[in-house]
Amino acid sequence: MPGAEEYVCTLSEEVQRLAQEELGEDPKRREEDIEAVRTWLKRQPHLNARTDRTTILRYLRGCKFSLEETKAKMEMYYMCKGAMPDMFQGRDPQDPALRTILKMGLMFPLPGRDPQGRTVIFGRLGAWDPSKVKPEDLFRAAGMLFDVLFLEDEQTTVTGIVQANDMTGLTFKHVAALPFPLVRKVLLTWQEGYPLRPKSVHYINTPQAFDTLFNLFKPLMKEKMKNRVHVHGNKLSGMHKFVPKSMLPNEYGGTGGTIQEISEYWLQKMDHHRAWFLEDEKHRADETRRPRKPKTDAILFGSVEGSFKKLSID
Repeated sequence: MPGAEEYVCTLSEEVQRLAQEELGEDPKRREEDIEAVRTWLKRQPHLNARTDRTTILRYLRGCKFSLEETKAKMEMYYMCKGAMPDMFQGRDPQDPALRTILKMGLMFPLPGRDPQGRTVIFGRLGAWDPSKVKPEDLFRAAGMLFDVLFLEDEQTTVTGIVQANDMTGLTFKHVAALPFPLVRKVLLTWQEGYPLRPKSVHYINTPQAFDTLFNLFKPLMKEKMKNRVHVHGNKLSGMHKFVPKSMLPNEYGGTGGTIQEISEYWLQKMDHHRAWFLEDEKHRADETRRPRKPKTDAILFGSVEGSFKKLSID
């Protein structure tokens, strides 16, 4: 029976206090809130949602315990899963294409936490070959990484994440390879469907292609996130001010281990959760079962076509 398991808190007293002060979490009301969301999910014929305590609590925290916002975000997530099979189906860590990407070390959580107790996700977003790697597989792998992080680390749902990205190697070929509708859908899914709680985003080694890409997608970002973006140019020292050297990969002046070692660690985590990923494919929305008018892709994502291939590049 879902929900019958007893909640075992893995948070320190300090983080528990943070959850109460910042997120409005009330330990006395926690089970009542979880059960309210669970009951609502079960009454939605178009949603085959996870109703376990861990999943619902993660969303409650991501929505600061607003029941209505939690319902809306969870429904959005499962609608996106149903509408985006390229991103949410075939998420098998043993899949050769995905495994190749995961071994490349394009994105991974760094060991430890920053001074505010947050997880830092490091990205090497120009280190893929657009002639060999499909953007759909890139986003699929990134989504899997977020899921494993959520499964492994309860504190992330409270303190949030920081993103640190090295854009070395990003060219206009990378930009042109990205289908605009796909990227727009992915951004909407991550912003509106995931309880990520992003606190800041840092970029270093930003070439001209980055400026083009960032300016195109800046209008799609929430205003709050626009104010949390920091571009440090080519100065690694700018990154060191926000991400302790003890966390950073050795290749970036840190002592957190090599990129290969950290990537392999998270690949093993994904292998450990392989059964979860395979089972998770059934959890999605089925618009044919919605009591009211089904929501089409155009309603969900808006009508956007094209890619960046026609960009006029000087």
